[in-house]
Parts: sequence; C-alpha cells; structure tokens
Amino acid sequence: MTETRLSDGLSPLRTRATRPRRAIWLVALAVCVALLAIVASHPRIERLYLRQAGAEDAATLRLATQVLRGALERTEALPALLAERQILRQTLDEPENIGLVPFTNEMLRQTALSLEVSDIYVMDIDGRTIATSNYRAEASFLGRTFDFRPYFTDALATGMGRFHALGTTSGQRGYFFAAPVINNSRTIGVVAVKLNLDIFEEAWAESGSTILVTDVNNVVFLSDRSDWHFRTIAPLSDGMRDQITSTQQYPLARLRDLAMRTEALDPGTGFGLELARVGTENFVRQTALIAAPGWRVSIMTPTGPATQQAWTSVLLLSLLVVMAGLVAATILGRRARLIERLAAEQSLAALLETRVNERTAALKSEVEERRATEDRLRATQKELVQAGKLAALGSMSAALSHEFNQPLAAVKSYAENAGAFLDRDRPAEARENIARISGMADRMASISKHLRNFARRPQDRTGPVALKTVVADALELMQPRLKHAEVIYDCPEVEVWARGGPVRLQQVVVNLLGNALDAMDGPEARIEITLTDGERPEIAVRDCGPGLTDAALEQAFDPFFTTKDPGQGLGLGLSISYNIVRDFGGTLSAANHPDGGAVFRITLEAALPGASEVAAQ
Repeated sequence: MTETRLSDGLSPLRTRATRPRRAIWLVALAVCVALLAIVASHPRIERLYLRQAGAEDAATLRLATQVLRGALERTEALPALLAERQILRQTLDEPENIGLVPFTNEMLRQTALSLEVSDIYVMDIDGRTIATSNYRAEASFLGRTFDFRPYFTDALATGMGRFHALGTTSGQRGYFFAAPVINNSRTIGVVAVKLNLDIFEEAWAESGSTILVTDVNNVVFLSDRSDWHFRTIAPLSDGMRDQITSTQQYPLARLRDLAMRTEALDPGTGFGLELARVGTENFVRQTALIAAPGWRVSIMTPTGPATQQAWTSVLLLSLLVVMAGLVAATILGRRARLIERLAAEQSLAALLETRVNERTAALKSEVEERRATEDRLRATQKELVQAGKLAALGSMSAALSHEFNQPLAAVKSYAENAGAFLDRDRPAEARENIARISGMADRMASISKHLRNFARRPQDRTGPVALKTVVADALELMQPRLKHAEVIYDCPEVEVWARGGPVRLQQVVVNLLGNALDAMDGPEARIEITLTDGERPEIAVRDCGPGLTDAALEQAFDPFFTTKDPGQGLGLGLSISYNIVRDFGGTLSAANHPDGGAVFRITLEAALPGASEVAAQ
C-alpha cells in the first residue's frame, strides 16, 4: 500500500523536474554566446590597457623632458658669462705665456667642477684649443682644432653656438654651447662648454620603460638602451650624411636603421599615442619636443604587461560568466534533484538509519582493535630501546677492557720501579714513580670517561690543542714498549695548534703507536712519526711492517675487525680512534706506504692558541 502511494506521488514531481533541466540548456547556450562576445572584445580591452600604460608613463616623459630642457637652459648662458673673464682675453692675446696658460687651465678645471659640466675650453680664432679644463686627462683638448664644429663657426658668426655630437677626442656624447671672446670690439677667440649627457641615461634606466632622444635628422642621440645609440628611425638623405660627415657629428659606421615601424594607437582620437615595433619588441610610444636643439623625446612603454592584463581581464570575465552559468545550472539542477529526491527520502530514511547503526558498531570494533595494536607497538618499542641499551653497554665494556691494558701495564712498571728504588734507599725517585702511578690512575679515569662518551657518541666542544705536546706525552707513555724500536720523529720547531681534546687525541696517538709495534717483528723495528703544520695539521705514523691487504684497508676502522691473532685484541682501538678524530672535525685514514709498511694519518682543523672554546678532554 505504501509503495503504491510513493509511485503515484513521484509521477507529478518528475514532470515538474523537467522544466529546470530545459532551463539549464538555455543557460549553457547563453554562456557560450557571452564567451564569444568577450573573446571578440579582446582588441578593445587591450587598447584600453595600452592607453592606460601610456597615460601612466606620460608623467615620466614630462619629467625627463623638463629635466633635460632645464639642464640645457642652465648651461646655455655659461659661455657668454665665461667670455667676460679678463684672464681668457689675456690668454688669447698671449697664448705662448708659459706662466699664464697653466693658471688658466686650472681656473677652467675648477670652474667646470663647480658648474658640474664636463669640459670648458678656449679656442683661438682658428679653432685651436689653447686652454682647457681637461688638461690633465690623457685625451686632452689642448692643441686640438675644432673649427669644423658648427658651434665654433656659429659663435663667430652669430655670437652664439650650440651643437650636439659624439666627442672626437673624448668619445663621449655631449651638448656644446659656445660664445665669442671679444676684446675691444674684436673677436679674438671662442669659449665652449660641454655638457655630458650620460647622467640622464643613468636616471632613465631606473624606469621600466625606454626613453630615447632623436635629433632633427632622426638619429637616436640619447637612450637608456646603449644598443640603440646612433640608430636612425627614418632614412638619411645624402645631404644629411654629408653634413654629419663634415661636422664629424656621429660615426657613419654606426648609423644603421633601427627598423622602427609605427602606427596610431587610436586614429582620429587625438591621444598622440603610437604603437611601435622594433624587431620583435612592441611598445606604446609618445613624444615631446625640446624646441631649442630640435630634439624629440620619446618614451617607449613595453606592451607586454598591457597585453597580459588584457588577456587576464578576458579570462576573468570568461571565468565570471562560466561561474555565473555554473551557479545558475547548479541551482536549477539542484531544484530538479530536490523534487525527485523528496519522494525517495522518506523510504530511504529508515534504510539509512539502519546502515548508520551497523556502521557505528563496526567503527567501535575497529577503534578497539587499533587501540590494542597501539599498545602492542608501544611495548615493542620499549623492548627495542632496552635492547639498544644492552648493546651499548656491551660495546662499552669491551672498550674498557681493551683501553685499560696499556695504562695498567704502565702502573705495574712504575710500581716495580718504585719498589726497587725503595730497596736502594732512593725515596725521591720512588716518590716520582708513585706520582706517575697516581697520574696513570687519573689517566685511566679519564679514559673510562671518554670511552663512555664514545659509546654515547658525545658532542663535546673542542678547543686549541698543542700537537707537539700531545705527541711527546704519547711517546713518553709508550716509552717502555718503544725502547726496542727505532723512533724517527720529524716535527716543526714551533708549536702546532689544532682543534681537539688533548687526552682523547693522545689516546689516538697511543693506539696508532701500539698498532705499529704490533705490526712489526724482529730487531729492525722502526716507526716514523711526522707532524706537519698548515690549514689542516697532520700527524702521520708509519711502521715498517708488511702493510695492509686491500680487505684490511676497507675494514680497518670497523668495530671488532682485527688482523691480530685470537686473544691479542678486540678490534676496537682503530674504531674508537676514528670516532674520536671525527668528533674533532678531522679524519683518520689508512694507506700503504710506497716504501713498505702502513701509514695512518690524523688530519685536523687548524686552531689559534688561546681561543675562547673549552677543549674537550
């Protein structure tokens, strides 16, 4: 009976659900049309961003133009003012005066520095320079003739000369102003002021756009891009080339076409913006005029950021349209699904509740099982930690057994000697041996401490250690065993300092000496010890035995590896020594000597005496 009512109720609900589904198709169609319209509007959006980029750089163009115009206007009046100085008239009248010309040169140099101009120089009526501010420079203007420059001829003809060019002497671009020097209504010479323009390019280079200045011949005279210097943005006529050649304004070899192609950004709108292409680069170009020199100052804004912004806007608009369509489709689809699900939710509610209860019971069982597993894992971890502790205790016990053999032998020897001295009524020498026994006891306590530190892999701080002292103490400690061997010790006259701990480092040397003695048999036993200074101080111990096999070299520093007969050693000495040296930041290596025998090298880090670190013992 219930199933019949559910079936009858679902039919009208499904009929109502078809209406939202039809609306979804209409929304999808509208989204596609909107996306096509947005893509078609990309050129308009791109031009909008290009105009915006040009407007942002318009202030930079005005500033660059005003600064450049102001510098020219400030410099323009300088030649006429300088021409009024009496010393210039006197120098032109007496060009051979060896006392006056140097004074004039220095006066011009000081004036150029105070006025912040590149050069000031005085030419006679023939254009020959007789005094200049750059008289100290290798490329000085002294003695050079500039009668071919228009600023010189214009100054003589009209009383004012101006010209921009690449300097024939200095090789620097500059703007030249000139005025005649008149004495009693007679023109006797010309004074010229050169303004260096490189400083403007340095300031322009800080902006993200390119600024260039072209002259009346369409030659790029200034630009923060050095590869554009002296390039032309329009063809040069033969007359222009002849004029440039006669005035030596620019090097003709560098006058090459920049291949700039331009078109109006918005034809007929009057914005004054152009699209310019130079090679593979695209720019928005706008231009201002400096009337006096006939210069056009252009700022070239790269179109890349604007194009990227345009595409970003198109993508964002497309995304918004798609998202709006998805939201509308989601709402419509959800409405249709809700209508369909209303009829089924009642019948599914009971089934869902049953499944939830079953799943809850299963989850409780899983939680209990995981808790038991975690308890077993913790117990296993504790057992592993305990096993690790037992292994460390075993390693430490073996190391203590091995490392106490030599100090105990020394204690026994000193005790026997003390007894012999007492029998001979030599108490002073007996007391000395007893003191050595006490030292050996301290020594054994120190060895026990550091063997325990080795088992824990200590990270003690280290400090400067005197290596000559360490080697000397080790030789003294090993003296009873070394009396039947020839010991050759080569060391510098001065003390050698390295980073380490004196006691543990001494133990390493003792271990190496003991191994060297064990490797040799017979009366010709010889040990060579070499101590070298430098950035990496080194102690080398060489024996004259049979050397080490390849297998022994590979495993020399492994724990419990030994080449001695059973019962003669545990194989821990070299392993302990290796770890001690490594704790000091050094290395312990083994090799066979070319002349026979094995050589062990201790390489340490150099240190300065009196360092602030506390040395580890």
